[in-house]
Amino acid sequence: MNSPVHGGLAIYIVEDDAAMRDSLSLMLGLLGFRTVSFDSAEAFIQTYRDEWTGCVVADLRLPGMSGLELQADLRERGKHLPFVIITGHGDVKSARAAFQSEAVDFIEKPFDEAELRAAIEKGFDRESQRMQRAETGTDQTLKLAKLTHREREVLQLVGKGLHAKEIAAYLDISARTVEVHKARLMAKLEARNVSELVRFALAAERP
Repeated sequence: MNSPVHGGLAIYIVEDDAAMRDSLSLMLGLLGFRTVSFDSAEAFIQTYRDEWTGCVVADLRLPGMSGLELQADLRERGKHLPFVIITGHGDVKSARAAFQSEAVDFIEKPFDEAELRAAIEKGFDRESQRMQRAETGTDQTLKLAKLTHREREVLQLVGKGLHAKEIAAYLDISARTVEVHKARLMAKLEARNVSELVRFALAAERP
């Protein structure tokens, strides 16, 4: 059952030790987290879906692909689920590799509940921010798609800091027509002011 605190976010436990895997699942479940468990990185990859959101808690040493290799594999595919790496065999080199791949934390066993929970909450915060940015980007894309070619031209010039008369001269139209286009841009993009139009202009420039 989903925790109302964490919404649809889940913890994906990747641990080959059955006792540790069950212990983690029970502990995190009692804390109100939704968990899904896997006994190997390969099992996780075979089941993985792009719509999954949350945080991965993976053991460093696994049969076959390691926790770090799983993290690197997902990054290469452009997937950004936060990772918490746990291990009974920590070393500086492994910790460095984990953090270079943007791991949330690198925790050595035995660890306490509070330490793991803090790392997961940090991962959830990072995931929530990523989802919010993605949602904002999608919303901007949909709004920009409503614009006509001329409105996009006006928006681009507004983004460069040009005033109505300058835009009019550049596009060889009247200043009044420019103001009409700006008013339509404000309405279509639901922008409250010129500063927000500039933000949309910058978004439109990004590939």
